[in-house]
Amino acid sequence: MFDTVIAHGTIVTSAATFPADVGVTDGVIAVLGRGLAGRRTIDAAGRYVIPGGVDMHVHLQMPAGDGIVSSDTFYTGTRAAALGGTTTIVDFVEPLPGETLLAALGARRAEADPQVVIDYGLHMTIGPAEIPKLGQVAAAFAAGCGTFKLYTAYDFRLFDGQVMQAFEAIRDAGGLPVIHAENWDVITTLVGRNLAQGRTTPHWHPRSRPALMEGEAVGRVIDVATLVGTPLHIFHVSCAEAAARIRSARQRGLPISGETCPQYLFLDQDAYDAPGVEGCLPVCSPPLRTPVDQQALWQALAAGDLQVVTTDHCPFTRADKARGLDDFSRIPGGVPSIEMRLSAVFQGVRRGLFSLNRWVALCCTAPARLAGLPAKGDIAIGGDADLVIFDPERRLTLSTASLHEQVDWTPYAGVELQGWPEVVLSRGEVIAAKGVCTAAPGRGRFLSRKPQFPI
Repeated sequence: MFDTVIAHGTIVTSAATFPADVGVTDGVIAVLGRGLAGRRTIDAAGRYVIPGGVDMHVHLQMPAGDGIVSSDTFYTGTRAAALGGTTTIVDFVEPLPGETLLAALGARRAEADPQVVIDYGLHMTIGPAEIPKLGQVAAAFAAGCGTFKLYTAYDFRLFDGQVMQAFEAIRDAGGLPVIHAENWDVITTLVGRNLAQGRTTPHWHPRSRPALMEGEAVGRVIDVATLVGTPLHIFHVSCAEAAARIRSARQRGLPISGETCPQYLFLDQDAYDAPGVEGCLPVCSPPLRTPVDQQALWQALAAGDLQVVTTDHCPFTRADKARGLDDFSRIPGGVPSIEMRLSAVFQGVRRGLFSLNRWVALCCTAPARLAGLPAKGDIAIGGDADLVIFDPERRLTLSTASLHEQVDWTPYAGVELQGWPEVVLSRGEVIAAKGVCTAAPGRGRFLSRKPQFPI
């Protein structure tokens, strides 16, 4: 007699699809079989039973300067994630000047632990102020930060020599570097030139961050990683040029992986031409690209050139976005996608681009392995019972009324998706069902991680 049995469903993992019941005891998967009996039985007939989604790139209650903070808290953001079928996230630690990496980790956990409704991990950010602290990387790794975030843009921007030094420290600790790769020198030059000529509207945001130079930056950091001898994961690939650099590296046998996000798969740069604040809302970096790039990214996911879909979830309110109405460079960058990701990528199955198994790999299994979460992302005996009963027929039109992120707009308003989570379990506990999240704040656990590579 199991605690819970999910009966009559079709199991879908990254490797196989088959009919079976799932028996759950003490929060873990105890058996896969037929005709199982449980104290509680959930009927999944006509549904897919998949692993809980893993989103290894989110920014909850992230300070963005000038008193702006991303609008989803650790509670509202993880609640929305749960309702969308995501049962594990990885957020970020951004150390303060003079703060040790361990102190920064402790402070971020103190924010998250009382709020999260699902399990979570944290990337450690390595900015210019952390270069003198690279001797602390091993201690941060031992404390559970298996991945380290670097930038070649913004105030966090590292020069190539600093990137090399950081890669070496992360390599020696056994961690995995993850990176935001854009060419900041070209961007700042183009932004300054456009503003000086009165080109201030969001239309000029993608024209100031060329796809060609995103590809150049991705190629450059891959070369530095190859020199150092470390694996590397590329965040939020937005264009064909960057995807091509990753494909080329992998064809040469290099341990490089890449991700894209729903905004790059469902939106394009014409969104920036909407009047007023509407054109400011979808500003993110890298920016939305052309429809040609959009199709190239879908094909890259299908071909295995990109391995993961994350969200880079970082919502800001309309009022915050409106700060850049007269200067596109002042618009806080980020869009909300944390709830719709699993269903959004399922549309690739519906369109015949890739299989059910590939869908699960992109949203669940590959990010779990890459992030260092061996108990997540699969349906296997002994693994955490993070499970989603997914209705492939349910249709949902996205809007602020149908979604649960704490923000007063969505870039996907009016988009209709077919396929949506019906029931979501985290460690055997039903935390969401039929659009209602019942999980208590603080039930989520911090996960210490050691990344697995290659994927």
